[in-house]
Amino acid sequence: MAKKVFITGITGFVGSHLAEYILKDHPEYEIHGLIRWRSPMDNIEQIKDKVTLHCGDLRDQGSLYRILNKVKPEKIFHLAAQSYVPTSFDAPVDTLTTNIIGTTNLLEAIRMLDLDCKIHICSSSEVYGQVTEEDVPINEDCPLRPASPYAVGKVGQDMIALQYFLSYGIKTIRTRMFTHTGPRRGEVFVVSAFAKQIALIEAGKQEPILLVGNLDSIRTFADARDTVKAYWLLLEKCKPGEVYNIGGNVTATIKDMLRHLLDHCTTPIKVEVDPALLRPSDVTLQIPDCSKFILETGWSPEIPFETTMIDTLNYWRNKVYAYR
Repeated sequence: MAKKVFITGITGFVGSHLAEYILKDHPEYEIHGLIRWRSPMDNIEQIKDKVTLHCGDLRDQGSLYRILNKVKPEKIFHLAAQSYVPTSFDAPVDTLTTNIIGTTNLLEAIRMLDLDCKIHICSSSEVYGQVTEEDVPINEDCPLRPASPYAVGKVGQDMIALQYFLSYGIKTIRTRMFTHTGPRRGEVFVVSAFAKQIALIEAGKQEPILLVGNLDSIRTFADARDTVKAYWLLLEKCKPGEVYNIGGNVTATIKDMLRHLLDHCTTPIKVEVDPALLRPSDVTLQIPDCSKFILETGWSPEIPFETTMIDTLNYWRNKVYAYR
């Protein structure tokens, strides 16, 4: 009988890259994914005939119970979430419901079915909030100071996963992933937002003015195609009940990241700050200590930062060209 993987958020940015990675490098696994009836399928268009999709919703525990009872996976990657920080300020209850209650529904279904599987719970570096210079590089023992409803939701998700491990022995393993980007990243996220604007300007569809938010924030960048390899190793080699920071090896300000994109632009562009893109509270210093995860898995990023930037820009160029 084939081994099975279940991915929530399979049609999303990271979920689609993870499915592609498993198909290529671990073909002994059947891939099953959770979708909603309105889930956009663009990201998995090339592979949708190679995976099995199940319609349900994190907020509908009955649908999760039904699907998991049918699939009975050995590995679960829980990637689905309301993942955009600014939206969490506009819709905090929706964000908390999806990210905390949705995760609890998933874990309850696993508990009720008594499934023997490992579960990756995708928390976030946002749980650390605005750190001090003394906290850098940030390790897993750094105090949690969530600075947005999204971050609060990720703290709740993180802690409910720990509680289900401690109370019921559910094999949850948590990650606090730092900034990751690449082709298919949603257009509201910073690298994609810049890349899309550049592509529109190059195509003559936007005035040659690139709108930005806070350019002084410091981030450590990883490519999503490296990230999914880390997630696979997590369930292969890491300990249930533990939490791990994962991040790239290139640290830069948002301004420096933008410069890398502009270096590949084919037309002059003026950069202007848009007050609407500034957050009510912001996290401006995120540099991870990933030594715990690296020690246990041997993982290291492989894709050069410049490749990530060029591939993301070309992804948006192709999207803009397709809709000319």
